[in-house]
Amino acid sequence: QVQLVESGGGLVQSGGSLRLSCAAPGFTLDGYAIVWFRQAPGKEREEVSCVGSSGRDTYYTDSVKGRFTISRDNAKNTVYLQMMSLKPEDTAVYYCAADIERSRCARPGYSSGTFAYWGQGTRVTVSS
Repeated sequence: QVQLVESGGGLVQSGGSLRLSCAAPGFTLDGYAIVWFRQAPGKEREEVSCVGSSGRDTYYTDSVKGRFTISRDNAKNTVYLQMMSLKPEDTAVYYCAADIERSRCARPGYSSGTFAYWGQGTRVTVSS
């Protein structure tokens, strides 16, 4: 069981920024692709971004390209999602998940059903 801990969410005005963190107490993230998902009210959980174990392999869903940056610090066992120019439509609970079968991001992408275990998530609210 791999359960990750998300943090860094909050309430921010449109155009603002937040940095989310994904930590893994008792588990080493190094060597695995890490995926950020989000779930807005009334919608399905969707993939937002992915980073491979090296940090060089990254993926972004179209709606966040140019605004979000995913990175990882394997020494700190943490993955980050820097979110800039936030929009009200970014409002959601954000979750991270570890693909323990791959070191690179799976393409064409992930469905939430790929992962059996989820953390509590971190809520991001963007006001207009």
